[in-house]
Amino acid sequence: MPYHAPIRDFRFLLDHVVGFAEVAATDRFAEATPDMTNAILTEAGKMCEDMLAPLNQIGDKHPAHLENGVVRTPPGFAEGYRAIATGGWIGMSAQAQNGGLGLPMTLTTTVNEMLSGACLALQLNPLMTQGQIEALEHHASDAIKATYLPKLISGEWCGTMNLTEPQAGSDVGALRTKAEPNGDGSYAITGQKIYISWADNDFTANVCHLVLARLPDGKPGTKGISLFMVPKLIPDADGNPGQKNDLRVVSLEHKMGLHGSPTAVMEYSGATGWLVGPEHGGMAAMFTMMNNARLGVGTQGIGTAERALQHALAYAQDRKQGRAQGTGAIIEHADVRRMLTTMRADIYAARAIALMNAVAIDMATATDDPAWQARAAFLTPITKAFGTDIGVEASNTGVQIHGGMGFIEETGAAQFVRDVRVSTIYEGTNGIQAMDLVARKLMDGGDAAFRLLDDVVRGAEAAKATHPDLAHAVWEAAETLREATEWLVSQPDLNDRFAGAVPYLRAFARVLGGHVHLASAVAGDAGHLRLATFYIKRLLPEHISLLAHVREGAADLAAITPADLAAA
Repeated sequence: MPYHAPIRDFRFLLDHVVGFAEVAATDRFAEATPDMTNAILTEAGKMCEDMLAPLNQIGDKHPAHLENGVVRTPPGFAEGYRAIATGGWIGMSAQAQNGGLGLPMTLTTTVNEMLSGACLALQLNPLMTQGQIEALEHHASDAIKATYLPKLISGEWCGTMNLTEPQAGSDVGALRTKAEPNGDGSYAITGQKIYISWADNDFTANVCHLVLARLPDGKPGTKGISLFMVPKLIPDADGNPGQKNDLRVVSLEHKMGLHGSPTAVMEYSGATGWLVGPEHGGMAAMFTMMNNARLGVGTQGIGTAERALQHALAYAQDRKQGRAQGTGAIIEHADVRRMLTTMRADIYAARAIALMNAVAIDMATATDDPAWQARAAFLTPITKAFGTDIGVEASNTGVQIHGGMGFIEETGAAQFVRDVRVSTIYEGTNGIQAMDLVARKLMDGGDAAFRLLDDVVRGAEAAKATHPDLAHAVWEAAETLREATEWLVSQPDLNDRFAGAVPYLRAFARVLGGHVHLASAVAGDAGHLRLATFYIKRLLPEHISLLAHVREGAADLAAITPADLAAA
């Protein structure tokens, strides 16, 4: 099944919905002209369709494996990676002084989604490197920047992040990895890390690990954690890969999906590393990388959902069964049409939210305006959680559309479910994203949330003249969400917020989805109107039940006992 890059959607959203013109109007991103944007979308789309998409099933059928201590990657992955690297796609948004293109994160987001739709297992490699580049740009010394950034940006080297340990998952503060000063400015890193994506490969000259560890005087918890650059091969005086470092891949995980992407257990045995950022300031530096990755992971979910939809749509148009009208294909059945339209409407909403997030990041970068920074921060957990939830839901629906054939591996529909499922877990589970949204992101008294809702209301007011019914539904949903947000902000007990955090995030995404669909109906053609009508009338009303859940607080959950949950 071929993959078709959704370039038409990207162009429309950038031109009419998410405000990309405001980014291109800044001095920082003045080079992001319509001509350049079209060239980027076209060239990236062509590479994804022609070269990377065929690798998706190859990676699933020929998994990465460990051979004599070296990770061997699936056939074609090396060539695919080189196409990504030589095309300059890794360093699109990296700073120009280090060899990057300095382009908006919004354009990088479009390319990352296309890469994900083409071959998710391979795309995860450059995504990790992009996050490391941003972390180093913000926190590393000039010496580390000079040594590592040009090679990471060019793709000659690649990067990873090492947080999780067997006893320290989401509770990063429980880590035990140690960092001992060597007396020459370097440190000896000792410990074990698990779930390390792309910890090794056979196509880059070096692998650069950002590792969280604790110095001897580091306090317990997250405040005592530092961040270190620990390369597989220690750079020599000329910055070229030299002596092998004291680290190794212990094993690769046997996973549900993403078989083409190696996920490793890493052992550091006094490995040489260099401090990134201040002592005990590791979490701030790592969060720079993680927030970059959260936007990227959200786009992974959207890209996978897009490919699952294309796969299911092609099958539904070809499969003849039952007493369907018209062509006799199952797409003529009302329920199949419902499933396909739900996939399409949700993907469109999630894609627009991710691009809104990226626009906010770009505007914050270009202007240093705290309001844009707050908007970017608020949208990040929504992008990550909603994007990956839609990836799972759309992929699962794609299997359903295939019927029994969806459960058969040869059709390829099941791979999307298996591959994307982990995206709701890594870079902070979607539950943690929601808890962050109702706690840290509402510490401003809800100001960032209310500003977003003000935009939704203004959009609805402007649309009333041409689309009164749809506009009123979006306006009413925004006001209902505003009231629920006010209630959350007023709750002094965070557990009362956390109990409804996931439905709150989903409700916010639903309302933002209504906003972007309404804007598309106003600016677009009859197809946009039909899709907006479906979303606003059938999917947006879910926000009512979601917000009813939010307002229940935590008391009833706290009252539930393990015995209540047991069947016997």
